[in-house]
Amino acid sequence: MATEKRDYYEVLGVDRAATKEQVKRAYRQLARRYHPDVNPDDPQAEERFKELAEAYSVLSDDQKRAHYDRFGHDGPPAMGMGDFGFGIEDLIQSFFGGGFGARSRQVQRGADLRADVRVTLEEVLTGCEKELSSRKLDYCDDCDGSGSRGGQDLGPCRTCGGAGQVGRTQNTLFGTFSSFSTCPACQGEGVEVKDPCPTCQGRGRLMQESVLTVNIPPGVDTGTRVRVAGQGEAGARGAPPGDLYLYITVADHDVFYRDGSELGIEVPITFSQAALGADIEVPTLEGKHKLTVPPGTQSGTRLRIRGQGLPSLRGGGRGDLHVFINVRTPTRLSARQRELLQELAAEDGDTAPEDAQKKPDSLLARAWQKLVGE
Repeated sequence: MATEKRDYYEVLGVDRAATKEQVKRAYRQLARRYHPDVNPDDPQAEERFKELAEAYSVLSDDQKRAHYDRFGHDGPPAMGMGDFGFGIEDLIQSFFGGGFGARSRQVQRGADLRADVRVTLEEVLTGCEKELSSRKLDYCDDCDGSGSRGGQDLGPCRTCGGAGQVGRTQNTLFGTFSSFSTCPACQGEGVEVKDPCPTCQGRGRLMQESVLTVNIPPGVDTGTRVRVAGQGEAGARGAPPGDLYLYITVADHDVFYRDGSELGIEVPITFSQAALGADIEVPTLEGKHKLTVPPGTQSGTRLRIRGQGLPSLRGGGRGDLHVFINVRTPTRLSARQRELLQELAAEDGDTAPEDAQKKPDSLLARAWQKLVGE
């Protein structure tokens, strides 16, 4: 079943009373956004791009537009409105210096850019927005990136005839050899600016300050690379822009250890809580969580709170929070505390030491290394 064509004005997002200049500007902006080079992972990008070109080829021509306004898609065919194949390729070439599959002209896609972004563990949990400021080559607003005054269409390069390359034939003893090189006049673009834009001197691009808000997805880790399509530098002569790559660094946390989507935390408890058991509150990234410590808990015991870790960047739910118990040994005892401990030592058949020894501070570190090494 054939897909019904969308209204050409709807495709370009313009009003039916739009001027030719408004139609052209709308097409340029949408074509840069939906160019297949900017959307390599989208199998529908080429068809969507051709739909834009088809709409523009009609609405930019007075005769075709008048016929379309009168009859729409279902009316009788008009001169030049039956076959868009070759016309669309020419249209794409006039804007970007080459069509799909073209090999002669060099489409100078914009350069990719890099930005380093630092996030907190709390931001890893929920995802976040970051505002980035940069100075980069962007499209000239006055010529809409074409390099030509008022955004006028470019003409083919007179040196290479629009091919972007020049050939050279050399006769030798072994025969005639032909070689091709980039056209020195248009630098491989295949187009010539007849009336350069005074703002950008015909280059189509200017160094401009840029402020961009980017989305950081939940679950990122140090070393994660996030691609922001089409936010690199502008391409030459209105060609597609490059991409922006965000390189993530996650700041160390004062409380939590991290391994992928798993979190670890050390929680100190008293000797009596360890011996008798207790309900305690454990900090999480989202607030307090009640945890039951069973009687007879030893230092280094690991308790698990499921679903209180971090989300995975690939999906599939959240990891767990591992609680490592550290039984605190008091270093200063009141007379009554000493008396009670001496009685307990006598019950156990031990001799109470004169000075209680504190547990090593590296207890959690050793336990966490054992866990992540499993």
